[in-house]
Amino acid sequence: MSTAATPSSGSNLPVSAMPHGSIRNGASRSARKLRLWPAIIIVGVLWGFHFAADHMEMSMFVRFVSRFGMYGVVLLVFVVWWMFFSRAQWSDRFLALAVLIAAAIVTGLLADKKSFGSMGMMGVFMASFPLVLLAWTAWLLVSNTWFHFSPRVERVGLCGVILVTAGFFDLVRWEGLDGGQHSAFAWRWSPTSEDQFLAEHTKANSVATASPNPIAANAGPALQILPGDWPEFRGQNRNNQVPGLKVATDWQQQPPKQLWRHRVGPAWSSMIVVHGKLFTQEQRGEQECVVCYHAATGDEIWAHEDAARFEEPLSSAGPRGTPTFAVGRIYSLGATGILNCLDAATGRPIWSHDIVADAEADPKPAPFTARQWGYSNSPLDDLVIVFAGGDHGKGLLAYRASNGERAWTYAAGKDGYSSPQLASIGGQTQLLMHSSAGLIALDPATGKLLWQRPSASAAFVPIKQPQEVGGNQLLLQSENGIQLVKLTQDGDHWSPAQRWDSKALKLTLNDYVVYDGCIYGFDDNVFCCVDLETGKRHWKGGRYGSGQVLLLPDQPLLVVTSETGEVILVSPNRDKLDEVARFQAIEGKTWNHPTIAEGKLFVRNGDEMACYELPLAAQTASAP
Repeated sequence: MSTAATPSSGSNLPVSAMPHGSIRNGASRSARKLRLWPAIIIVGVLWGFHFAADHMEMSMFVRFVSRFGMYGVVLLVFVVWWMFFSRAQWSDRFLALAVLIAAAIVTGLLADKKSFGSMGMMGVFMASFPLVLLAWTAWLLVSNTWFHFSPRVERVGLCGVILVTAGFFDLVRWEGLDGGQHSAFAWRWSPTSEDQFLAEHTKANSVATASPNPIAANAGPALQILPGDWPEFRGQNRNNQVPGLKVATDWQQQPPKQLWRHRVGPAWSSMIVVHGKLFTQEQRGEQECVVCYHAATGDEIWAHEDAARFEEPLSSAGPRGTPTFAVGRIYSLGATGILNCLDAATGRPIWSHDIVADAEADPKPAPFTARQWGYSNSPLDDLVIVFAGGDHGKGLLAYRASNGERAWTYAAGKDGYSSPQLASIGGQTQLLMHSSAGLIALDPATGKLLWQRPSASAAFVPIKQPQEVGGNQLLLQSENGIQLVKLTQDGDHWSPAQRWDSKALKLTLNDYVVYDGCIYGFDDNVFCCVDLETGKRHWKGGRYGSGQVLLLPDQPLLVVTSETGEVILVSPNRDKLDEVARFQAIEGKTWNHPTIAEGKLFVRNGDEMACYELPLAAQTASAP
């Protein structure tokens, strides 16, 4: 038998010259190069989409759906590549796929249930998926292309990379999304901001319940609205304007002076200020609270507690609505639907209702409905009017302020995040409510329908308040962004007609104000200026995240709070973004509306609250 046809172990022949069947299985796998360029492209497309989505104009809902859809498509394409076009050994292909599935299941089961909450497996997938694919592809580049590791090392390493990358998310606590839908994380074992607040609050022994409360008992005479107060959500007329105030704008020489700053319980509620008292809502463990503070010192005066807790993973725990003050009383709506009427001076309960029961709404809201993210509307006073939603024709509820008795109900739609609002249209006071059913106007005393503008789609759930802009015109949020509606009257009949509908201002969590023929607000997460007459954008520039804006019309000046807790002064200018000054007021994700009252700026988020004395502009002496 010839020995030339059978190379020995010491043969110097190149591998390519050896007969194919004579190569050992291990050597074959060691020499095989994987086809990695498709994986690199797939992962590049995924991370490129992440970058592009942050800079593309799209609504919050579209961004979420497109991101989730992209993840699904990328996962499918990546698995197809790995199973059929990667050139890996079939045993390795099935092994890695099995490890990926097992890692997803185990990670989902072991993930922090409190933070991921109802998002469950989907939340873990959304958080971990991009990093798992990136780590997978990077390991194959290192092991197969750059360093040519043995098949065993390559195989074991790949399984380890998948498990470690996915398992990392069992070590962290998900702290929700910011306005751009970027996740925030903290170590699972670290105390939450709420934990730290409760520990400090208990240690200071400053818990003050509504009845009895020795501090509140000496609160002085009945509270009343003074000039410069901020008695309800978005101010006296719910339009985010602060009339009669002019501030110094050189904050290098005259910065706002911090009067106090301290932790608060989580909530997305804003603050109201009346007669030197500040009122807001907070979550304190298993208690949902309405809290009264001294506006000048930040000292707690009283806290009314209800045994209720609302929490969902995307935006965390706590109430969403803002209290309302009227005639010595506080009206508040909690995230679970508890409507309270409290004595403003003492916190003493006067009456209370469960609006879920009153509206005969389903106590367990369906996914992706407004109530899944909690009640967020702020009550109106006089007749205490709140939006409850539901399917039984009682979406809007009106209670008598004196005793809490039901005055009327109206079928105002199933879902909605905006609040009831009074408006003077054609000399007539009308109650406006914008919900998934559309915009309706009622007689506030009787609940009788005056006119309506049905929604084009019941899937659209408005967040922002309608705003009067003169000439019987209203600005309101639309499916595209924002629209201007003109109202005409013929006797007792009103007819709403659209003047324009614009994508130039896609409203989400953010607010807007109107000044001198221009709308200033946030197009998704970027500040911009839009022409009131045409709906066309003049400019777009300030990247302040999901911030808020107030207007000082007498100066004029815009006060913007960024999502990261900065306060920025912007001069209203239709030609360009004109920043005047800025400073860091608080830390953390700041979605809450700011408040300016009694010459002070109040800012808060889910972690802390602060008060700053604003420097006043120098008064110009008038000529004799």
